[in-house]
Amino acid sequence: MKKTFQLQVEGKHPDRLLEAIKHDIRKYLKRERRRDLPEGADFWDFDCKFGLTEETAEVVHLANVITCIDDAVAKEAKQFYVEILAKHGVRTKRPAGEAQEYQERHALDGLDDDNND
Repeated sequence: MKKTFQLQVEGKHPDRLLEAIKHDIRKYLKRERRRDLPEGADFWDFDCKFGLTEETAEVVHLANVITCIDDAVAKEAKQFYVEILAKHGVRTKRPAGEAQEYQERHALDGLDDDNND
């Protein structure tokens, strides 16, 4: 998806237009994630760019696209450009030290029943 969205269209309420734009982006992501994965791929990943124009678009993380849209609306921009391209991704294993550190940080507390009197 490479598209420039207009935020001010005559005859349409700006809030409804904004919600329609966000809906289109989410619908595109859902459609792309439903596609069959190529052999050896684990998940669909996305390369994203956002800017007020195509020339000024910068790379952003997928999780920040909606936030960038909200920021553009807050700055009263008349339009913005979004580019979201799907690519396949392969999961990598964590290094041994990092995996153990993750488990220690997310260990469940309160499993000891020493306080049952």
